[in-house]
Amino acid sequence: MDDAQVSTAREIPGVRAIYPVVTYQIPEVDESVPDLDTALPMTGADIAQNELGLRGEGVRVAVMDTGVDYTHPDLGGGGFPNDRVVTGHDFVGDDFNAQDPAAVPVPDSDPQDCNGHGTHVAGIVGAEGEVTGVAPDVEFGAYKVFGCSGSTTSDIMIAAMEQALADDMDVLNMSIGSSHSWPQYPTATAADNLVDEGMVVVASIGNEGATGLYSAGAPGLGENVIGVASFDNTHVRTATALARPGGEPVPYMEMDDAPVPPTSGATDPLAEAGRACTALGDEVGDMTGRTALVIRGGCTFAEKYDAAVAAGATGVVIYNNVPGLFAGGGVAAGDAFSVGVSDTSGAHLLELLEGGEPVTLEWTEQTSTVPNPTGGLISSFSSYGLAADLSVKPDIGAPGGLINSTYPMAKGGYATISGTSMASPHVAGGVALLLQARPDLDAHEVRTVLQNSADPRAWWGNPGLGLLDNVHRQGAGMLDVPGSVLAASTVTPGKLSLGATGGPATETVTITNDGDEEAVYELSHESALGTHGDTFAPSFNDGSADVAFDSDKVTVAAGDSVDVRVTVTPPARDYEQMVYGGYVVVSQVGGETFRVPYAAYNGDYQEITAVTPTEYGLPWLTRITGCAAFSGLECADGGTFENRPDGETYTLEWVDGLPDAPYVIAHLDHHVSRLELVVIDERTGRPVHPRNNIAVSVDHVGRNATPTSFHSYVWDGTYVDAHGRVKDVRDGEYRLELRALKALGDAGNPDHWETWTSPVITIDRG
Repeated sequence: MDDAQVSTAREIPGVRAIYPVVTYQIPEVDESVPDLDTALPMTGADIAQNELGLRGEGVRVAVMDTGVDYTHPDLGGGGFPNDRVVTGHDFVGDDFNAQDPAAVPVPDSDPQDCNGHGTHVAGIVGAEGEVTGVAPDVEFGAYKVFGCSGSTTSDIMIAAMEQALADDMDVLNMSIGSSHSWPQYPTATAADNLVDEGMVVVASIGNEGATGLYSAGAPGLGENVIGVASFDNTHVRTATALARPGGEPVPYMEMDDAPVPPTSGATDPLAEAGRACTALGDEVGDMTGRTALVIRGGCTFAEKYDAAVAAGATGVVIYNNVPGLFAGGGVAAGDAFSVGVSDTSGAHLLELLEGGEPVTLEWTEQTSTVPNPTGGLISSFSSYGLAADLSVKPDIGAPGGLINSTYPMAKGGYATISGTSMASPHVAGGVALLLQARPDLDAHEVRTVLQNSADPRAWWGNPGLGLLDNVHRQGAGMLDVPGSVLAASTVTPGKLSLGATGGPATETVTITNDGDEEAVYELSHESALGTHGDTFAPSFNDGSADVAFDSDKVTVAAGDSVDVRVTVTPPARDYEQMVYGGYVVVSQVGGETFRVPYAAYNGDYQEITAVTPTEYGLPWLTRITGCAAFSGLECADGGTFENRPDGETYTLEWVDGLPDAPYVIAHLDHHVSRLELVVIDERTGRPVHPRNNIAVSVDHVGRNATPTSFHSYVWDGTYVDAHGRVKDVRDGEYRLELRALKALGDAGNPDHWETWTSPVITIDRG
């Protein structure tokens, strides 16, 4: 059903709740060229394998994704099922894409992967061969919920979750997410229920870091789910050219679909082309018979490439404007090659050009493994929390930037891509190692054990300052597999979600000594950076909370527990929309150190204005035009919403394939707990009925991803009467009052609602 029917369906006897069928895209990933073997030491997975003898034996891991290429020799090889991929199901078929209104799932018993994402994820969990995953002896369940491209829906995902439970999987990895959402989303709720049933659920937190705060997605937002952030790999393995003259090695990465450079020969002479952003007024110059040397930034890679090729360039080399290598996206197929090189390589090539001699790149078959300047820091794409309900998300992090793993044999067998999709299976593999070592752990306990031993990392913006990155970006920090396996103490809860704090907040942590001898623990505090200001482009601050304990040192007998009260006094409210956090540190004297991350909103959470005008002055009363084809609420060719500030007449009929019905479009700067459209009778100035007057009602609405995007809602000219019957309004004049209940707002408090009233809507059915 569409949104206009939700209020009607709520009145059906027996209906407890209504949830949107959320669409989930196959996660976008960055293609690059490093190694999984350099990622394993970042979490100690190599130590767990080689020194502790842990390989995930006896643990069953479900991969819910695009399927798994079980013919891959690193994943068992041969047919399905095999020794590694022991069970699974295809819930959709290769051709399914939820973006197609006519798409119908065609399930079968063969979970073969025709996309690649799921095979890459499975390899990180537990490949054994040319690539070695985190837990190379696990058994896989492959649950295919995507076709070869496009998207799937939350109801299909939930069906796959239920099948994984029926197949007795111990761990479920979901490298899937719907960004800017709530923990109440259907997939997050279902994932929470799986944990209650005894399955550990691990999910990527999302790749929307560029869109700012509260961008994390479901199912990783689930209360019991391990939501995983991404850190960049420490090294990059990449193809290498030689700069001539001089022969200096120039490691490079290929740019999307542009032609691949050869392994011998040389480029045409290089010529500097600046930014090559012609839309911004940049002059490229004549590049005929030249290789354009372009600096990153200012416009998209595709625009740079197109501008250089249009100027005659036979190749495009883009050098980074920040430290490190990169592989750009969005470059379409063309006749000229394109590669990305580091900032230092770019500077060297510019220096050679200043010498006056012709400068070329000589192609080779050489590869280089080079340190990644951002290695060990949070990945630029990794989504921010907090969750909309102010719970601490993400929970933990793992390597996800620049990971080499298995890929379908039909697509080359191996690939290197980046995303929180790659970090999540690293944690899922780590869970498998932990469960092998500590099989008595309850599913609810696993996340706490992992968080206790995790290692917070420095702020990506300037690691040299020694400041810890935001808790609402990295959670507990980098996964530490040996630390969690060998831990003889536990601190619960694993994280402290303090909510909105107007003053001191007191929580209790419990220190449990699982060792054989009495232990002494000292408590202290580490502050992390906070954020403030614009949700879409947050600023950073070092405002630190004051954290006090009712006892700074406790002695705990073997097998016993001690409670410690922790009082967190927020920092001064020097900024608007301030989120702060840090770590409660529990150090065993002569032993290990454990941490509990905490975070909170500093002040009144309902002070955030959600329904905000964009540069176009939204909200609007609109009608939709310019669609050649229309299905449901989607224009096949991207029609246009036209503002009707002075009101409009609607027939509620379909005209030329379009609904002649009123739409309200609104931009949300922040999540809202509920969004309603109330039907107001213009004759009386009151709702059409004292109680039954809702045109649209949607719970747990996420914020928009950008400052200019918006949500749209249509009214079909009906309301529900006192007997639960759908009634048409009479022809006449009405207004729609948009009402938004602020996130975590009290529905009985008028100050927690934001409202906007539309211009007059005239209904004239003719």
